[in-house]
Parts: sequence; C-alpha cells; structure tokens
Amino acid sequence: MTLIAVVPGDDAAPEAVLASLAVLEAMDLGVEFDVLPDGAEMSSSPPDQREAMVVERLDRADTVLFGASNGTTPGIAHLRWGRGTFANVRPVRWRPGYRSPMADPTKLDYVIVRENLEDAYVGIMGDADDLRATDLIGPRSRLAWSGEGRFAVKIITRQGTEKAARFSYELAIERAAAAGRRPRLTVSAKTNMLPATDRWFCDIVEEVGAEYPDVDLTRYIVDDMAHRLVLHPEEVDVLLLPNLYGDLLSDQGAATIGGMGLAPSGCYGDDFAYFESAHGTAPDIAGQDRINPTATLLSATMMLAWLGEQGQADRLDRAVGAVYEQGRSLTVDQGGTATTGEFCQAVIDRLG
Repeated sequence: MTLIAVVPGDDAAPEAVLASLAVLEAMDLGVEFDVLPDGAEMSSSPPDQREAMVVERLDRADTVLFGASNGTTPGIAHLRWGRGTFANVRPVRWRPGYRSPMADPTKLDYVIVRENLEDAYVGIMGDADDLRATDLIGPRSRLAWSGEGRFAVKIITRQGTEKAARFSYELAIERAAAAGRRPRLTVSAKTNMLPATDRWFCDIVEEVGAEYPDVDLTRYIVDDMAHRLVLHPEEVDVLLLPNLYGDLLSDQGAATIGGMGLAPSGCYGDDFAYFESAHGTAPDIAGQDRINPTATLLSATMMLAWLGEQGQADRLDRAVGAVYEQGRSLTVDQGGTATTGEFCQAVIDRLG
C-alpha cells in the first residue's frame, strides 16, 4: 500500500495541513498516512534527535506532503538535496472566485519550473576579505571595497541544467497535448550581466532543445520576464528559471492570481517527489483557524497525479474549483469569512 508521510510543519501550517488531510481521508484513496508531530510537539526534542526521527520516517514513505517550516520542523533540506529533487514545479493558474488584483486574470495559466538544487542556494558564503587571496579578484574585477563585506557563490552546472531542461521540455509537451496545441517553453535568466552562469544556463537549455524539435523555445532577460508575466502572461506556458529567479518570480505569479495561499508546488527528482504549499508558516495567524488551505490541497492534487491517481487528482481539483466558483465558503484572504476547517468541509461536500 502506498505510504504518504504528512509533515504538519510550524506556526499556522499544521492547521492547513491537517484540515487538508481530512479532505484526503474523506476521499477513501486506499493509501496509508504517516502523520508526523507538528513543530510545537517536536520543539522539546534536541535538534539532532528531531532530524534523525523525521528523516527516517520520510525515507520510509513513497511521497511526502510537507507543511511550511520555520526551522523547528526539519526534513526539507533532506527532501530537496538529500533526495535530489531537482525540479520545483509551481503552477500559476487563476480560477473563477480567486481574488486577483489583475484587471483580466483569465489569461493566467502557466507553470514555472525552478531548478531546485544549484544557483545561489548552494550555501557557499563567507567574508569578502577571503576573496583577496584568490585569483578571482584581478584587474578586470568590478569589486572594490573598503571595510566589511560578504560574498555568496552562484553555481550552475551542465548536468543540473540539462536535467531541469529535459524535465521542462517534457512538461511542455504534456501540457500542449492536453490543450491540443504546439508545445512552448520559455527560459529566462540575467543573461546580459552574468554570461558565465545565466547566459550559459540558457545556452544549455537551447542545446537540449535539439532533442525536442517540436517545442518552440523563447529566451528573455529575467527583468523583462518579470514585466511580461504581468502584461502578457498568455505568452507563457512553461517557464524554466534558475533557482533564485524561480523562487522570486513564482511568488510574483502567486500575487497575480490572488496570493500565496493559492500557490501549490511539487519538487520532483528522478524517482521521488514531495509536495508542499509555496507559502510560509504565517505565524501572525497561528491558532486562529484562518489560514487558507488551498495551496496545500492543490499540492495534494499534484501528489495524487504523480502517484498515478489522475482521476482522484481531478476529482479534488474540481471540488476546490467548485468551492471558489460558488464563493460561499471562502477564507478571509479571499474576501470570505470561512475558517480553514469550514473551507475544507465545503471541499468535502463537493467531492462527489
């Protein structure tokens, strides 16, 4: 039987995760759930003991539904770097009933693929004075400073970029087949200022494109891309970005559809994936039963699809859409008065 580890997370996140779990249990999926303690329960244990317990249970599971962490709940680094989940997929899709700030949000339906392991997130940082002893600071360097400074390293690799690129081309083909049109992929980075990393990233994606001649590839500088995602989002279907820009622009995309409470994500590796809402732990509303569980529920639809349960994924997706379209049980961030639990009960009532 499929085993799904459920990590409630910290602050308000457990309220969204556990309410969403009630929806999944109501679906009678024929799976087993291993529900880990939330951050408040874990906080009394030493960090090393906490980490070992969580990692052991995550590694026993076929997949993971993860709530947001403020650092108390461990495991996210293991799921990402330890399990090699190199592609972070963040759909940006408006639905009737979403409280979008856009004049016409109906064109918002694209997916960001964020390379998930490299770029500025490799964790190599330090004192800028340490760079003076290297060959990196030469006569052509733009770096000149006095006093205290810090540095962070940005690394792009061919292997990592090729994997993210092939994943993105395949996703573009899959989405195009479902929509009955020609597949499109867009790649973007700061190619004008960072040729050694960002332009190379885009060049590699273009090289990989020779394996996918039926996919139309477009390249943009990332600041232009941010502009286009607001003015012309209909031009984009699948957008591949390096790690840092993917993190930033996916949050911008969430804002255009109505906020982070609506933003699901999935992180995919070669043979493992985990799923989590893209929002944080919302400590300001912890304990109030008002966090929007939509992002968690839609992350669960991605999880079900990855498990091969596309019919159940569609069933949950339709139920969430029906609650928004009806508009009577929406949470506060979407202009309603429903609690987290009331929203999830409305989803259960519409599962069919």
